[in-house]
Amino acid sequence: MVSEERCDVLVVGGGPAGAAAGYWLGRAGHDVIVAEKKTFPREKTCGDGLTPRAVHQLTEMGLAASLESYHRYDGLRAVAHGITIEMEWPDHPVFPKHGYVVRRSELDGLVAGNAAAAGARLWQGAEAVAPVVRDGLVRGATVKRTGAASTMPGDTDVVEVSARYVVVADGSNSRFGRALGCRRDRSYPQGMAIRGYWESPLHDDPWIESALDVRDREGNSLPGYGWIFPVGDGCINVGIGLLSTFRDWKSVNTSHLMEEFAATAPAYWGISEKTQVGQPTGGRLPMAGSVFPKSGPTWLLIGDAGGSVNPFNGEGIDYAYETARMAAEVLDEALTTGNGLALSDYPRRLDAEYQLYFKVARAFTKVIGQPELMAELTRVGMQSKTLMEWVLAIMANLLRPDELGPAEAVYRSVAAIARLAPDQIRA
Repeated sequence: MVSEERCDVLVVGGGPAGAAAGYWLGRAGHDVIVAEKKTFPREKTCGDGLTPRAVHQLTEMGLAASLESYHRYDGLRAVAHGITIEMEWPDHPVFPKHGYVVRRSELDGLVAGNAAAAGARLWQGAEAVAPVVRDGLVRGATVKRTGAASTMPGDTDVVEVSARYVVVADGSNSRFGRALGCRRDRSYPQGMAIRGYWESPLHDDPWIESALDVRDREGNSLPGYGWIFPVGDGCINVGIGLLSTFRDWKSVNTSHLMEEFAATAPAYWGISEKTQVGQPTGGRLPMAGSVFPKSGPTWLLIGDAGGSVNPFNGEGIDYAYETARMAAEVLDEALTTGNGLALSDYPRRLDAEYQLYFKVARAFTKVIGQPELMAELTRVGMQSKTLMEWVLAIMANLLRPDELGPAEAVYRSVAAIARLAPDQIRA
């Protein structure tokens, strides 16, 4: 038997984007249901690093005190061609000068619980399997609630949720988004990544580390870049990422890349078979806002479901929080004024915030997709800490809006060229 439920907004997915949307809508006093397929805690393939942009959004959601119990780090250590450079996060009028490393198995439950505390109805073990369409408009979803979320553990209830608006936040392989006709533009870059955990004596190191010149045990150059993020709980998060702009990316064995990177990582991390914790996991990420359309008359697409991932560094958590907040603001306007046309402002806000930046990033992915060129660029860049600090500010999207420093000047010069490029040319 199918039961019925009503709400103002149904959020499909309770990860970073969905939970943040639930928080902002709940805080605004709206009746919102966040339907998460799995139950917390649950694992997600991720580097676990929170950049200053993400920390800012979590602080805005009232979670600053909660973050203090996790590992805080000061900046990035870049390693390439036998050179090591340690760079603090740049000064910024909005974003802090620190980040945190928090396992996704803990972070996502924390943010989802915060949404529930703000008034959102959090349904765990609840999968939105199909949209409900009435008079040509999306008006909710059919939701299967299993286990603890249903009447009896192990049973499955089917609930037809009627909502005035729907927020799609079910991740990078968004089934619900595809059901609405959303598709990834394949000319945009896509990322592949694999990560695992190792015990390490430097589990509380003050720097996250990025390997810009990855080589195998024979000294041969490998595509992609590696990372080592200290988690602070006795372990480090070790991973390697690769972009689809690499010529032969479809034939790359990411498990082999991971094995070689782990075997050749700096000895001070203490990575070995004896210190490995569990098996690595991997996944793919659409990037640069590559999924279209982002909205319809009664629905919005946020976070990874919309491809809101930075191609420069693979970061998606901060953009998940940011796009969720934008979506919540336009939905709040629509609900309080009764004017559904407010949703049409969402794509414009996304474009104003990210379009040019992502366009520059897409062009950059063409460069780093060529190992020989990337090797030469990093060889030159690693000769100058100042230059690498500019690069860090650009790649982490931490440019200052109120001044024209060297990093801002470099970015604006490149952006001016990108702005002139026709939109149909996909870097």
